[in-house]
Amino acid sequence: MSSRLATAALLAAVITVSGAAVHQLERKASDDMAAAANAFLNVLSRDQAAQAVFSTGAPERTRWHFIPPEAFPRSGVVLRELDARQRAAAHALLQSGLSGRGYQTAKAIMALEQVLKNLQQNSPLARDSAAYYITIFGTPSGGGTWAWRFEGHHLSLHFTIVKGELTVSTPSFLGASPAEVRAPPQPGTRALGVVEDLAFALLGSFSEAQRTLAVISNAAPDDILTSTNLPAERLSPTGLTSNRMTSAQQQLLRQLIDAHASIMTPEIAAERWRQIEDAGFDNVTFAWAGATERGRPHYYRIQGRSFLVEYDNTQNDANHIHTVWRDFNGDFGADLLREHLSAVRH
Repeated sequence: MSSRLATAALLAAVITVSGAAVHQLERKASDDMAAAANAFLNVLSRDQAAQAVFSTGAPERTRWHFIPPEAFPRSGVVLRELDARQRAAAHALLQSGLSGRGYQTAKAIMALEQVLKNLQQNSPLARDSAAYYITIFGTPSGGGTWAWRFEGHHLSLHFTIVKGELTVSTPSFLGASPAEVRAPPQPGTRALGVVEDLAFALLGSFSEAQRTLAVISNAAPDDILTSTNLPAERLSPTGLTSNRMTSAQQQLLRQLIDAHASIMTPEIAAERWRQIEDAGFDNVTFAWAGATERGRPHYYRIQGRSFLVEYDNTQNDANHIHTVWRDFNGDFGADLLREHLSAVRH
């Protein structure tokens, strides 16, 4: 079976998972996360655990960013100060929230800090591949309500579990600088190359009439438009709607969405697809801004009734990618968590 057919078959399997099956998968995912979080906390010292854990309703939980730690100090325990056993437990927790590809992508993004350090030797920024912070909110348990995050430069990953179900995995931000490494020791490395290549393939498949609708501006924005705003708002103009695409183009769009969604575990990806399909795939839109050829500043977004994906590659001569997945139903599980906290005395 060709890789394209295999991808299509896998995608079809993911998006046809029933609601009940998705909830069973979510329960397993939350159990795995709780076990990994407790294993991590158990290898920390008392002082480290005190740094790592906040209450579920702490304002710290919704304080987030994707810029370097020097520009946005983080709370939690930092990888740099952990011993080998503790780091292994921290990475096991990270793996519990990501697919195999997603975990390798996260490691590649962290490794780019060393590339930047080599390229920017006079920079005031430390560029430290271990400057990533783990923070846990509440008490991890399979049937409980709690949350956790893994965050540093170009990685901001958030997971919210309410009454044992993994309800929200947003905001989730991934960036890559350089987007393409052009110097030793690993020239050609592209941590987020798939979400660029599929987007260009989709854009290149459009007719002139379709491109007129899809390209909303000849100039790309300097960065993702939603930034760290809470809540994330729907963006306009919306671009080309899925129902104006051919079946082949719709399949490309699905592959592009899945390239973003499948960074997460299969359970989370299945839940994202369930929400997209429930809201109607025909309502999903694709919008492009900036240059339509590689190597020049460009931007795209994919938007549906339940979600928004933004991608921006404009900085550093269009060699610096920012991507984010936002949930219109409430980043950080805000609505569900608010209902829970109001019903339970803490």
